[in-house]
Amino acid sequence: MADRNKDLLGRLADLSEEAVQRLADAPGADRALQALKGLADKVDELQRRTRGFEELERRLSTLEKRVDALAKPSRGAASGARARAAKSGSAPKKA
Repeated sequence: MADRNKDLLGRLADLSEEAVQRLADAPGADRALQALKGLADKVDELQRRTRGFEELERRLSTLEKRVDALAKPSRGAASGARARAAKSGSAPKKA
C-alpha cells in the first residue's frame, strides 16, 4: 500500500515537472512570468501600505478617545454656564 502511494506521488511529481517545462518552453511564457512578478511586487506594495493604514487607524482611535475625554467636562461646564445666564436674564428688570 505504501509503495503504491509512493508510485502515485512519484508519477504526479513527474507529470507536474513536465507541465512546468512545457509552460516554460511555450511562446509568451516569459511575458506571463514577468507579469506575475510585477503582480507580486504590486501586492507587496499594497500590503506595506495597508500596514501603514492600520497604524494610522490605531493612532486616530487613540486621539478620538483623548478628544472625547477632554470634551466631556467642558460640555457640563458650558451647559451650567448657560443655565446660570438664563436664570439671571429671565428676571424682569425694574426700571
